[in-house]
Amino acid sequence: MTHPEYEYLKIMADILKNGKGKPTRGIHGIKSIFGAQARFDMRAGFPLLTTKKMPFKTLLHELIWFISGRSDVSYLHEHGIKYWDGFLDGKNDLGRVYGVQWRHWRRADGTEFDQLQWAIDEIKNNPHSKAIIVSAWNAGELKEMRLPPCHTMFQFDVTKGKLRLQLYQRSWDVFLGAPFNIAQYALLLHMVAHITGLEARELIISAGNAHLYNNHLDLAKEQLRRKPYPFPKLKIVGDIKSIDDFTEDNFVLEGYESHPKIAGDLVII
Repeated sequence: MTHPEYEYLKIMADILKNGKGKPTRGIHGIKSIFGAQARFDMRAGFPLLTTKKMPFKTLLHELIWFISGRSDVSYLHEHGIKYWDGFLDGKNDLGRVYGVQWRHWRRADGTEFDQLQWAIDEIKNNPHSKAIIVSAWNAGELKEMRLPPCHTMFQFDVTKGKLRLQLYQRSWDVFLGAPFNIAQYALLLHMVAHITGLEARELIISAGNAHLYNNHLDLAKEQLRRKPYPFPKLKIVGDIKSIDDFTEDNFVLEGYESHPKIAGDLVII
């Protein structure tokens, strides 16, 4: 069986070989392809990349921040996460991004709709639905966001007691962003499976523009020279009833072995 990390590495190699140059709003251009997909079977382990060391606690706390529905970055700062600061504009707030849309979507009449809790309720009560979707892409509020969402929407599927999640990325920074997206949405899949009594089975990520920034090309080549280690195992512990109950203490990562970190600069656009 091919190691599932190659699902990710093949996309990176495809961009290096076949990607086309494009300008961006920032100082670095990109090489990109349009249309890519990676699938991760949770039976093969938790998809925390091993070809470079990943900061599990950091990506976990960022996901908890998304789930909280907050837009201010104080929680991130409390846990040493500063990479969002480049998107701030003299305030401590990122506007109506990601978790705000997940938990506080605005209806036309001004009331709010909790998409994430609705999706969890649908999984429990209407599991055969083909419309269990959460969207961060609110076209009418893009100007109220410090950046348009890159991971734009996700959909759950329940089949024979197995839970699957598919994420759509309009824009996928394959070197820096993708490893976080893979692990965070795998975490979200496990969390929702846990509170709905299902088995977390598969994460699928479909991307529109999948790209490497020009200042990451050599770093990507270095990563591709490395052979993946087996994926670690993830355990959820504690009496968790609600998506809002999860804390750092509820997650145990076992057997994580990786190659050294490959540092790359975040591109602010």
